[in-house]
Amino acid sequence: MVALAIVSVALNGFNHLAMKQIEMPWHEPRFWMAIAGFVFITAMLAGTYPAFYLSSFNSVQVLKGSLGFGKLVSLPRKILVVVQFTVSVTLIIGTVIVYKQVQFAKDRPVGYDRNGLMMVQMVSSDFYAKYDVLKTELKNTGVVTGVSTSSSPATDIWNSNGGFDWEGKDPSLIAELATFTVSADYASIVGWEFVKGRNLSADKASDSSAFVINESAAKMFGFDDPIGEVVKWQSWWTKGRSDFTIVGVIKDQIVKSPYDPPVPAVYFLKGGPNWITFRIDPKVDIHEALPKVQAVFAKVIPSVPLDYKFVDQEFATKFASEERIGVLSLLFSVLAILISCLGLSGLASFVAERRAKEIGIRKVIGASIFSLWRMLSRDFAILVVVACCIAVPIAYYFLDAWLVKFDYRTELSWWIFAFSCAGALVITLLTVSYQTIRAAWANPVKSLRLE
Repeated sequence: MVALAIVSVALNGFNHLAMKQIEMPWHEPRFWMAIAGFVFITAMLAGTYPAFYLSSFNSVQVLKGSLGFGKLVSLPRKILVVVQFTVSVTLIIGTVIVYKQVQFAKDRPVGYDRNGLMMVQMVSSDFYAKYDVLKTELKNTGVVTGVSTSSSPATDIWNSNGGFDWEGKDPSLIAELATFTVSADYASIVGWEFVKGRNLSADKASDSSAFVINESAAKMFGFDDPIGEVVKWQSWWTKGRSDFTIVGVIKDQIVKSPYDPPVPAVYFLKGGPNWITFRIDPKVDIHEALPKVQAVFAKVIPSVPLDYKFVDQEFATKFASEERIGVLSLLFSVLAILISCLGLSGLASFVAERRAKEIGIRKVIGASIFSLWRMLSRDFAILVVVACCIAVPIAYYFLDAWLVKFDYRTELSWWIFAFSCAGALVITLLTVSYQTIRAAWANPVKSLRLE
């Protein structure tokens, strides 16, 4: 009943974390039959082994106290402790690796400044007809530093195209690049980092047939100096291939998955926009700026409810899946450690009781508390070391298989395994210390009075 109560309370939190909709089937007869069957089978198994084991004892030996079955009784407990700590150490290593992988991806240069950027999709013709008015009104609020447009959101790729050709291109290469229509002020508002060349300009007629490319596209094209080179492309607004001159190269940006290589991309002025991107003044608090932005959209385009997105929040969702795995691993690690500690504490109590006379004799002949603690703790430390020797290769195998799917992946550093094993060892010593020190402090007269 306690377990059912705990599960019932924790289920909502688990569903929110795991993005599931699991419900307790309280009204299902099969559910209660399964619970009753589980309780019955567990009770039978828990009672059957001790019953058969105890019935095999010789009554004379029992009365004499000469059975000597301590090792046989403790062996199953030791095996269970090793299994429990194997699971615990594996989960600890997995939790650290997942966290390290997420941090590794988060530390990658994004290629633009995502803080304070807002996006609004142009979902109706009013956005196109009233864009200039909207842009002016937003700037007049005093909280928006610039407004621009693009065909894709800053955190995704909506268009990828082939049909590219250039001098020296390998005929067998199928060149497909992400294609972005942007306004001329998009670069300054988003915060492009230029490696070479310049930005697109609406004031230059020649820039209607110009490209800004990213570093990955520059590598694909293979030009020693891309600036001024011509790329032919059969775009959707021309019948044949048109010449586009490269005027700038920017640093790669994380637009799709932060765990994948950057996608080769080209940016140009022609084409229809789908998104409005604007930046909130960093000197203004976002909670102060948001009502003013909402008021402008409600005034200029009252027919469409404002659906805005923050670029930094959209970018954060790219890590959501791995972060959920990390949190779930942490929760299961804590649960496994608690269960392991309960088993370890029981085993420590059992061993301390079985060796009470030995401890009493050692105390009488002058053994120190520390030497007794070390003697009793050594066996438990050995169990954890055995568990670590089993857990490390298991964790390495599964985590290496998990990391293979990421092009940008963290290293399975040796210190992670050492840290996890050391942590398990410390937890073990802390858990058994109470029982071992309690046994070491006990009055030897009590354990030896019958001898």
